[in-house]
Amino acid sequence: MSQTKLIHLAAALGLALAPLAQAQDATAAATPLLHSLFQDHAVLQRDQPLKVWGRAEPGAQVKVEIAGKRARVRAGDDGQWEASLPALKAGGPYTLVAQAGDATQRVSDVMVGDVWLCSGQSNMELQVWRSLDARAELAGAGNDRIRLLTVPQVAQVEPQREFTQPVAWKPVDTESVRDFSAACYFFARELQKTVDVPMGLVNASWGGAKIQPWISAEGLKALSWYDGELAVLDTYGKDELAGLGRWGAFWQAWWSREAGSEAADQPWTGAGDGWKQAPAQLGAWEQWGVPALADYNGMVWYRTTVSLDEAQAAQEAVLELGPADEVDMTWVNGQAVGSTYGAGGGREYRLPPGLLKAGTNTVVVNVLDTYREGGLSGPASIHAVRLADGTRLQLDARWSYRIAPGGIAEPPRAPWQSAAGMTTLYNGMIAPLVGHGFKGALWYQGESNTGEPERYADLLRALRSDWRRQFGKELGFLVVQLANYGPAPTRPTESGWAGVREAQRVVAAEDARSGLAVAIDIGDRYDIHPANKQQVGKRLAQAARQAVYGERIAPSGPVPRAAARDGDAVVVEFGDVGGELVAYSAGSPIGFELCGADAGSCQYARAEIRGNRVALQASNAAQATRIRYCWADSPVCTLYDADGMPAGPFEFPVAPQAK
Repeated sequence: MSQTKLIHLAAALGLALAPLAQAQDATAAATPLLHSLFQDHAVLQRDQPLKVWGRAEPGAQVKVEIAGKRARVRAGDDGQWEASLPALKAGGPYTLVAQAGDATQRVSDVMVGDVWLCSGQSNMELQVWRSLDARAELAGAGNDRIRLLTVPQVAQVEPQREFTQPVAWKPVDTESVRDFSAACYFFARELQKTVDVPMGLVNASWGGAKIQPWISAEGLKALSWYDGELAVLDTYGKDELAGLGRWGAFWQAWWSREAGSEAADQPWTGAGDGWKQAPAQLGAWEQWGVPALADYNGMVWYRTTVSLDEAQAAQEAVLELGPADEVDMTWVNGQAVGSTYGAGGGREYRLPPGLLKAGTNTVVVNVLDTYREGGLSGPASIHAVRLADGTRLQLDARWSYRIAPGGIAEPPRAPWQSAAGMTTLYNGMIAPLVGHGFKGALWYQGESNTGEPERYADLLRALRSDWRRQFGKELGFLVVQLANYGPAPTRPTESGWAGVREAQRVVAAEDARSGLAVAIDIGDRYDIHPANKQQVGKRLAQAARQAVYGERIAPSGPVPRAAARDGDAVVVEFGDVGGELVAYSAGSPIGFELCGADAGSCQYARAEIRGNRVALQASNAAQATRIRYCWADSPVCTLYDADGMPAGPFEFPVAPQAK
């Protein structure tokens, strides 16, 4: 029924029209002029020009006002508009008003203060309810001057201007903070003790994420390492099947380079020797009773078949697979059809026309696992080919498997994957924030990149440069150094975790507006997610006070400044020492190593504190060219200063002997 007929009918029946009119007004008002970042309880960045943007009718004049500051702009042909208002001092609450024609949107309880972007993987994502003493923390939570916004976990092939799911700003209370990032919240709570302004916290994190998906395509191109993956991603965004074809060729070329003699049989075709019968229930390979898989992290190939008649093979089809922990790369009849990261859900891969054939079709799945249990889930009934006519053909339940050769590198990840792809999390979670003002970014990530520590420093620099290009060159950048995790070492060893920590230390130290929060003493060797996020927040706040706010304080405990020979010893001089150096639980600190130039040349050293210096002795001291401290996945570190701040892990060169 038309609106006119409805009005006439209502008049004839004597019905009140006010509710209808109110409903129409509400509908009009529900169409937002402002981007979804600008909502009730929002926090805007102080002391810098204030950008406000949104959508209106194409060509419409838009008026924006807050705290007596006004701006007028005209929407473009696509309806997009952006206004710039003069900078505001910390304060509020204010009302932000946008008006275009008859449409008006009011946003209430807006504060102006410092806004922080908190990002990374699961240790940044870890919620307050999982932190130390969580019950008391939640019961005591209540701060109207700290506001929280959680970015939905969305990966995209192309940059997004708007969030694809609803977001909301929330003042801190017991309910709002419960599922919010603990490290991010505790940072702001601590920082507000000395920086007494409203704080806005934007949490954009994803458990298990590598650093590469958080960097824009432009930022990754600057490194030139990922040109192949980025070209595939570009193709995939335009034509998914064509992108899959290019990725299959890329992955297979990688395998052919890495796998040596096993490369010749092209296991993605199902050919070759060495295939063994897999248990009927499939599931975690650690539970199969196979000694070689009892504690295995790496790749396993799976192979089975499905039989079709001519009519079935001619139909469009989808391959259904159960969950794979944690990454699969899948082929049908030797052609790549899909790759997905994440153990939480099954896979559905649309098969290219003409790929299936009458008779036997081969399905091969390569599964990569890097943490705890891994494998292709069972039972066999969940794996099938679903045809266009609704027929579901179960794959042959007799799966076979083959373990990838030892020593092979971790394979490249499909660039469209969420937490392990290229630029996908930037596109879905960071790009919608671009334009908003931020005081700084907190970065708590690295566990997923410990397999490539030699690249991490350049990747971290690329991330910092990329985000400063998006959010302003003065953006503060604070890094949480990886905590200890895993068995304690009994001898000097090489460590990807230590390599990432060193990259984090070096990159933070080279930039005046970057800071480092050392966490080597507050981890848990049995849990990759240590609960003491309060101390992480305090150390981040201390780093921010020095690097971002310019306070003349030590940012992060003792750091090495110089190392040189002194007689039969090598002496390390430390700076940023609060009071004096101290060793915990012993007369001398432990964890120091003296090393030559080659891997495997390190020896544990005897250490003696001499004021703000530590003298090291070992049988290789005369040949030592570098010092390592706390260099392991989960080292035992005992060097602190009198303020209780730990010396973080490091590798440092020994100055050449003067001639």
